[in-house]
Amino acid sequence: MPRPADTRSPGTPFTRVPKPTPSFWITKAVSTAMGEAVSDYSIHVLPPVVAVLCGFVLFVIALIVQLTRGRYSPWSYWLTVGMVAVFGTMAADVMHVALGVPYAVSTTFYALALAAVFLVWWRVEGTLSVHDIVTTRRELFYWAAVIATFAMGTALGDLAAVGLGLGYAASIVVFALVMLVPVLGFRLARWNGVFCFWFAYVVTRPLGASIADALGKPRSAGGLGLGDGPVALVLVLLMAALVVAMYVPSRRGVRTRSLAS
Repeated sequence: MPRPADTRSPGTPFTRVPKPTPSFWITKAVSTAMGEAVSDYSIHVLPPVVAVLCGFVLFVIALIVQLTRGRYSPWSYWLTVGMVAVFGTMAADVMHVALGVPYAVSTTFYALALAAVFLVWWRVEGTLSVHDIVTTRRELFYWAAVIATFAMGTALGDLAAVGLGLGYAASIVVFALVMLVPVLGFRLARWNGVFCFWFAYVVTRPLGASIADALGKPRSAGGLGLGDGPVALVLVLLMAALVVAMYVPSRRGVRTRSLAS
């Protein structure tokens, strides 16, 4: 499979993660919903402990593959994001289901964990920008933050839908409105781009999870009753299609290269 076109200036290190383009946010949103559906389905077809262990092992394998690439590669990056989505969901669910930790407590715990990752990352590297992920150490900080955002977002989504009794439909509306805060803040109020990126990154998790639950959960639980398995399958295929599309050069890109040749 061909790599996306290299647009770096000569001598510039390879960026190891994608730029936050519209296609990035669409794929990110799909990955969050996919992770929720796959996680919920897997713990029903496998013993919960086995499902969590499998999720962890697959996540570690995907992360190792991603770290060895040394540059952004859509298939390895989004494979890792997908496995983070699945394992992050499991990690948040285990705290509540297996350990009996209230959603409010688990949400607070993961929020503090995320803050700790950001603090150490800033102290060590002096930047939290995704545009500066050009070394293995920075990428490790990035993935630590990503894991924390997924776990926190999962717990936050469950807190809203179940803990606060909003239900899945209302949660979708609430988190969609919250998502507008960093978008409008960045576009209209010139808020800091790094802050807005991570704000939006966190909120896409409960938004996507609420959508997956609304589709897959039974009607008695407030969902449409389509089933976690079918929803998971459709979302996996959709995410795969989005990643494949990233390798297809745009007509504009083809035209530019032909004119420059």
